[in-house]
Amino acid sequence: MSRAFQLLGAAGVGGGLYWYFVMSKASQKSSVNFDKVKTDVENILWNKSYEDQHIGPLLVRLAWHASGTYDKASNTGGSNGATMRFKKEAGDGANAGLNHARDFLEPIKKNNPGISYADLWIYASYVAIENMGGPHIPFSFGRKDAVEEKECPPNGRLPDASQGRKHIRDVFNRMGFNDQEMVALIGGGHALGRCHPTRSGYDGPWTFNPLGFGNLFFVELFKEEWVVKDWSGPKQFVDKQTGKLMMLPTDLELRDDPEFKKWSLKYKDDEKQFNKDFATSFKKLTELGCNGLQKL
Repeated sequence: MSRAFQLLGAAGVGGGLYWYFVMSKASQKSSVNFDKVKTDVENILWNKSYEDQHIGPLLVRLAWHASGTYDKASNTGGSNGATMRFKKEAGDGANAGLNHARDFLEPIKKNNPGISYADLWIYASYVAIENMGGPHIPFSFGRKDAVEEKECPPNGRLPDASQGRKHIRDVFNRMGFNDQEMVALIGGGHALGRCHPTRSGYDGPWTFNPLGFGNLFFVELFKEEWVVKDWSGPKQFVDKQTGKLMMLPTDLELRDDPEFKKWSLKYKDDEKQFNKDFATSFKKLTELGCNGLQKL
């Protein structure tokens, strides 16, 4: 018997409870092989059955939307619970198309039953970001899955791309973010993927490298001349030169609002700083409302 164990035993009931707590935490951690989960996620990122061929941006959007429902005043919403599994939250118009992301991850959940959906959705996004050239984000686990639909937060908490700077601040302040974090999160989310008319109503990519994480969103934001797109869909902007890139009304606020512009210009000129700030902000976003998380 080790000296440490003898000392804990001599401490009586308190020591025994402490020992039980330590062993329970160790057991919880060992129940999931996160290296295996990471490999499983990496193996599905390139997917010919998906229209964009690569599901990385979709997994990032799933994690973002699962987390972006948090309200600091009531301490409700957020990634804990994976409440998008329920019809109420899945049916929020802002979550259109995310059923594909959840379906792609379902086999991984079945092959790794010890991981919660809530942890899987977030961990998969971290793996995808790094796989697409983004920063490594240290993962903390321990999210629990909700068991009833009544645990879903109210719909309508996610950002509306048709709105202006006040709306951006209202949404992100509700979660506890400042202007710098807002810019990092929006720029990071829009560094990847594209919009689909059948989901958001908008159409097109923000950059010519939608599967490569970096600061190109900010480069294009200031480099191109953006004009209103002539089409039957919602108001959005396209680059005047080629018409192949797009920006949302909220995106242009990062150029036009003085405080947002300050950070956008910084990230345009300093990709290393952007990657660092995005990693910090995205980790914060995906841990809002999660108590007792453990470092991997």
